[in-house]
Amino acid sequence: MAVTLSSWNWESTILPKACTLGATRTVSRPVKEYLIEALPRQAADWLPKVGSALLILFVFWVLAVVTRKVVRKGGVAAGIDSSVINLLARSAHVVLLVIGLVTTLGTLGIDVSAIVASLGLTGFAVGFALKDSISNLLSGVLILIHRPFNVGDTIKVKTFVGLVSAIDLRYTRLERGGEKILVPNSLLFTNPISIQSGSGNEN
Repeated sequence: MAVTLSSWNWESTILPKACTLGATRTVSRPVKEYLIEALPRQAADWLPKVGSALLILFVFWVLAVVTRKVVRKGGVAAGIDSSVINLLARSAHVVLLVIGLVTTLGTLGIDVSAIVASLGLTGFAVGFALKDSISNLLSGVLILIHRPFNVGDTIKVKTFVGLVSAIDLRYTRLERGGEKILVPNSLLFTNPISIQSGSGNEN
């Protein structure tokens, strides 16, 4: 069967291409307008916020570094144990960095109330789960600061008797006849201590 030029559907082959080209131009026009008009305006709005946020973060970082050095120098001058000094210095450093990060996010317009609430709940859950370890840690800090007894003293607390060979943030190590006893610092801090020899003072 012969096909003549008059029977060929020219509109069905040409018009779809024209419609497609027109749709492409229609879609690309808003993108072009966004790149030319809206994007520079948004960049102008965000640049001051980003600059202020980076400046605040830098200031808190410098403050954290300076505070860590000051705490270490002050601890050494006060004769505090090095482990306590490092703990206090690192804690101050981390706290200031967290405050700086939260302040930076607030400067960028981010709602930090949910973040602060999440940090509070997380801290409460971790503190509850690690309450015994935290109690030993805080007791160790106070023992190392106040020094109710020193290494080389013979002490007795409840049923534990021995020569103090080491004091750290969690345990105090006693030695007696070749036996080593690790006594939790919370036990030493909350119970009477009998110091049988040495120059320490009774707690």
